[in-house]
Amino acid sequence: MNSLHFHGREVQLNRQGFIEHFDDWDDEVCEALAASEGLELDEHRWCAIRFLREYYGTVGVNPSAHIMIRDIGDKLAQFHCTRRDIDQLFPHGGCRQACRLAGLPEYFTHSC
Repeated sequence: MNSLHFHGREVQLNRQGFIEHFDDWDDEVCEALAASEGLELDEHRWCAIRFLREYYGTVGVNPSAHIMIRDIGDKLAQFHCTRRDIDQLFPHGGCRQACRLAGLPEYFTHSC
């Protein structure tokens, strides 16, 4: 098992880089994960990440890629969101990378 070390904290990760415990996630953890992947979090990426956290917290599973694309597109009204847009926002795995940054469990990312 791997771990992420930053600001005196340690967060357990599995071999694929997913957080082991959903409740270990916060904005700082997300930013550290993104930085480790060379990704800067902008307003669009944060919108996707917050949507994923909220959906998982409410429903208990990750949204399908279709739901994610539809709902994020609704929140980012300035453009119509497609799978390609998600892949551009998260270039190291599309919605799978977004789920990883959002702290969602790996075993639910099969829909990505």
